[in-house]
Amino acid sequence: MRPEPTFEAPWHAQLFALTVHLNEAGQFAWPDWAERFGATLKQHGLEKDLNGGDDYFTAWLETLETFLTETGAAEAQALSDMRAAWEAAYLRTPHGQPVYLD
Repeated sequence: MRPEPTFEAPWHAQLFALTVHLNEAGQFAWPDWAERFGATLKQHGLEKDLNGGDDYFTAWLETLETFLTETGAAEAQALSDMRAAWEAAYLRTPHGQPVYLD
C-alpha cells in the first residue's frame, strides 16, 4: 500500500492551494485535472514506486504545468523562466531561511 501524500514541505501545500484556486477560478474542471494527474502518476509509478512526498508533488507540478500550457493559460517559456528564477533564489538562500524572488 502506498503512503498517503502529506505536505512535507511548504511548496507541497502551496502547489496544492494554487491548483485548488485555479480550479475554483474556472481554469479547469476537477475531473479533467484528476484524469491528467492520474495518468502522470501512472507514468511515474511505472518508473519507480512513489514515496508520496517530493516525487508525488513533482508529478503534481508536472501535470499542472502541462495542463496550463495545453489550455493556453500559461506559456511554456514563462513557466520555464519562473522555475529557473525560483531555483536560483533557492540556491542563494541560506538553509532554513525563506526563499524570495528578486
